[in-house]
Amino acid sequence: MNKTELIDHIALKADISKAAAGRAVDALVGAIRTTLKKGGSVTLVGFGTFVVGKRAARTGRNPRTGDPIKIKSAKIPKFRPGKALKDALN
Repeated sequence: MNKTELIDHIALKADISKAAAGRAVDALVGAIRTTLKKGGSVTLVGFGTFVVGKRAARTGRNPRTGDPIKIKSAKIPKFRPGKALKDALN
């Protein structure tokens, strides 16, 4: 499912226009992005939790030359599924 299909599904299930559903999806993604950028986490009970993880600096290899290169540490978004989501899949 891509973003357009998600918007169509939300509009159908919530009985709202596609434009309103699109704004709702954009608002949700924006809120999650803003919270994670501030270092917080977003918990949707029954669905899961979005958190910020840290990837340590490491040494990698240039695939073309084989030379070692240094890769900086980075913050990465992570998602931990909730129990209800896990149970729905099994």
